[in-house]
Amino acid sequence: QVQLVESGGGLVQAGGSLRLSCAASGGTSRRYGVAWFRQAPGKERECVARISWNSDAIDYANSVKGRFTISRDNAKSTVYLQMNDLKPEETAVYYCAAPIQVYWLPSTSPSDYSYWGQGTQVTVPS
Repeated sequence: QVQLVESGGGLVQAGGSLRLSCAASGGTSRRYGVAWFRQAPGKERECVARISWNSDAIDYANSVKGRFTISRDNAKSTVYLQMNDLKPEETAVYYCAAPIQVYWLPSTSPSDYSYWGQGTQVTVPS
């Protein structure tokens, strides 16, 4: 069992930056691949970045490439999402998620992930 807690959201002007954190607890939490998703009102949940348990595999949605950076510190059982040059259309609740199986980095489909945090709101006014 893995518990995930996001933090770091807030209100930021267009072009600004935020760093989100996803703190994991559970005996084997550092062995899980993790993804960041976001969901805006009335829209589907979208995967924006994924990272394998050992950081060997990382990928991003095309819409955030070059602006977002996902990283992890397994000593702290924490995954980060650095977001730069934020846009108003990126206003959403951001979630981190992990699959049920260790050492596995699933696809970008939310249905592949069993553990979810409560989400953190990111608001970029237009």
